[in-house]
Amino acid sequence: MKRFECVPNFSEGRDAARIERIVAPARGRAGVTVLDVQRNADHHRSVVSLAGEAEPLLEAVFAMARVAVGEIDLTHHHGEHPRMGAVDVIPFVPLGESTTADAVALAERLGARIAKELAVPVYLYGDAARRPERRDLAAVRQGEFEGLLAAVATDPERAPDFGAARLHPTAGAVAVGVRPVLIAYNIYLSTPEVAVAKRIAHAVRGRDGGLAEVKALGFEIKERQRAQVSMNLTDYRRTPIPRVVELVRREAERLGVRVESSEVVGLIPEDALFDAAEYYLQLNDFDRSRILERQLTPPTAVPTGVPNSSGLSSISLDELLSRVAARTPTPGGGSVSAIVGALGVALAQMVLAYSAPAGSVAPALAELAQELAAARSRFTALAEEDAASFEAVRATRRAQREAPEDEAAARRWEGALRKATEVPTETARLALRLEQQLERHRGQTKSSVGSDLVSALALLRAAREGALANVRINLEELAQAGLPHADLQAEADRISGSDPPGA
Repeated sequence: MKRFECVPNFSEGRDAARIERIVAPARGRAGVTVLDVQRNADHHRSVVSLAGEAEPLLEAVFAMARVAVGEIDLTHHHGEHPRMGAVDVIPFVPLGESTTADAVALAERLGARIAKELAVPVYLYGDAARRPERRDLAAVRQGEFEGLLAAVATDPERAPDFGAARLHPTAGAVAVGVRPVLIAYNIYLSTPEVAVAKRIAHAVRGRDGGLAEVKALGFEIKERQRAQVSMNLTDYRRTPIPRVVELVRREAERLGVRVESSEVVGLIPEDALFDAAEYYLQLNDFDRSRILERQLTPPTAVPTGVPNSSGLSSISLDELLSRVAARTPTPGGGSVSAIVGALGVALAQMVLAYSAPAGSVAPALAELAQELAAARSRFTALAEEDAASFEAVRATRRAQREAPEDEAAARRWEGALRKATEVPTETARLALRLEQQLERHRGQTKSSVGSDLVSALALLRAAREGALANVRINLEELAQAGLPHADLQAEADRISGSDPPGA
């Protein structure tokens, strides 16, 4: 499954209702997740981060562009940030197995459609550029909306890649392109003097001899009465954030001011933040695999030849809900049951945290706390394994139907079906054991978190029942195929008849 990030920038940063109308077509759309929406009144600009599969993502971004073209009038738009369009820029970023070529094809399709259906001319930039000089977005946007009105019609070098050589009268033009992951990073100075920010930006940006892969501008942010050095780090591996901060800091001190604060606009890779942590903590030989969360939720292996359709441990809640709601077989009931189990465990961990003395874990609850920590990690893995095992059943069943005489293919299908039964069986077994443990320790938990404990138990019970429903369906298929399943049937019956005390 090829996936992409898309980060459209809209020339509206003050009217929250208008921004929501622009974003609305992407919300709740199967196959697309709205990751982040940020707006800035001084820049008069909003940045929306989306992720999804190619087709639904293209449809979502086009629908957002249609709303923006109808809502935003650049003839009445003034902000600090340069702009040439109501939808100013639409970059695609390839994720996972997606390639730059895949993203370029997507950008070209969107650009052609915007020009044809919305009558907004489109310039291709970045890795999608058809002319070398258009790789740089700043060169494409030179003159902004007002300057381009005349230049497009008279200068052949400014003709768009899609659409007529004239701007949309109110929506201008849009740059559609492809780029790697970019970090939008702003530093606020302890002065309102924009001239100071511009001098620092000149010293920092790569094109003026500063830092590689850094673009920078100086702005006055009236709302905060501060000057801002606004930067795009187009390759944080070549120039990590700490190097940027330190150069800005030195230049600021040279000019008699200081760095007051900073902000990230949109999303940022966690490794970029770890770069900063390692630099300032002087962790010169730090192994990032030692990070606690990376040990608790390690990558789950997927059988060879089976597509990894889950990846559930590394996506946002909104994307998870969209993936579950989509008309796709995975993630399905088995994965959701495991996720619900993980939520129940997390809530139980909170109950124990409040029930123990401050800064410690009560001896009687210490063993349970360890068991809950391990179970939460296991539930997360089971959610992934359930999706992978179902995909394996589909793949091996297809192979068996294509070669009905192939005994090896039949054995692979039988093994996959049994595995797809064993995974939800383990989910149900684990949920039952935790229900029983929590009921035994109920008297040692604080009454103030009693409702949370009830919710945790209800979630674990739902995980058990949902997983068992999945098991029973697979047991029926095993029985119809005449395959051994008595052990799995006996375990399912045991779990079904073993309600914990108090349930």
